[in-house]
Amino acid sequence: MVPGQGVAMVLRQSIMGGPTAALLSSLGNCMGILIWSISSAIGLSAIFTESETAYSILKWSGVVFLTFISLQTFVSLRQEFGRFDLESAVTTSSWGSFRLGLVTNLTNAKAAVYAVAFIPAFIPKDASLGAGIILLGAAWATISILWNIGLIWTVKRSSIFIQRPKVRRSLTAISAVGILGIAIGLAFS
Repeated sequence: MVPGQGVAMVLRQSIMGGPTAALLSSLGNCMGILIWSISSAIGLSAIFTESETAYSILKWSGVVFLTFISLQTFVSLRQEFGRFDLESAVTTSSWGSFRLGLVTNLTNAKAAVYAVAFIPAFIPKDASLGAGIILLGAAWATISILWNIGLIWTVKRSSIFIQRPKVRRSLTAISAVGILGIAIGLAFS
């Protein structure tokens, strides 16, 4: 629930694409969590522990992807922001929204570290490491989707306020700056 690139992506999708796009992105994000968890369970943690190059590739992929999303969000500020109708058709495809969430998570170095280093530390010594990682990864994905549904609901309930062009434009700019800030933070971590 700690704000990071996944939360920033869900808020961005809620503001720019509406609740359906945000929910599909959240589902993609959760699929990424499950992929990280399963990968960790079958040995990815050993690769990232032993190879600084592999971790650096993941980290810089995340920096590039977040910078791209931030720039894309900044460019959207050039468009006229009219009525923010959360019930209208989403301008992005369902697959595009899901893919955005998935790629956001798969390029998230924090998610990788959490799955390959943090989760395994909570598996009891007498339990199956692989099954424990998958079980805790599924719990993580469940908590993530529930949290994101709450965020999406909050944005939807706030639609009267955020449909004002100045407010929506400000939120979009804040989102772009926030995503860029996360990319910069990742680059220097």
